[in-house]
Amino acid sequence: MGQKNDPHLRSDAQRNRERILEVALAELSRAADTPLSAIAKKAGVGQGTFYRNFPNREALVLEIYRHEVQQVADTASVLLESGEPDRALRAWMDHLARFAMTKAGLGDAIRQALNTSSGKAAKPGHTPVIDAADLLLRACEEAGTIRPGVTTDDFMLAIAGLWQLAPHENWQPQATRLLDLVMDGLRAGAPGRQGPSFGSGRL
Repeated sequence: MGQKNDPHLRSDAQRNRERILEVALAELSRAADTPLSAIAKKAGVGQGTFYRNFPNREALVLEIYRHEVQQVADTASVLLESGEPDRALRAWMDHLARFAMTKAGLGDAIRQALNTSSGKAAKPGHTPVIDAADLLLRACEEAGTIRPGVTTDDFMLAIAGLWQLAPHENWQPQATRLLDLVMDGLRAGAPGRQGPSFGSGRL
């Protein structure tokens, strides 16, 4: 009695779900047709647990994508709390690069999910990511650490090259160079800029 309200059971269920998503992301990025049974086994959960969380491949793939979108969006406010706005923006750009590689790596799996016979799937949008970018840009502008007047559309267009990188190759150095160039451009003409520009150099 009362098991449904047991916090321990709820935390176990959440850990199972997160473990499935973690394993599925890695496996489906490598091979879009990886059997769901193989994902469940590697995640250390039974078939019943797996299918209670994700009744089919379509549900799993789209939840991975939604989860990754929300993860990168949530990082923005955390970074703002722990550092200067321009440093937070540059660090968040690294998270965005990893998300871009996740999206590219899952491309085949996403296409398969969207082409299922049910016809009910709708690819989740990037709205949380757009909102996170806007939050960071406005914080930077208010602090005077980027040039004024940069819109979220401007920013997304400037970093669009991330989606051209090959996820299965050594993409990190090129992504770092690209994002450092974008960050230098954002800082140029900033009213509160002091000292030389800098990039994170890390991904």
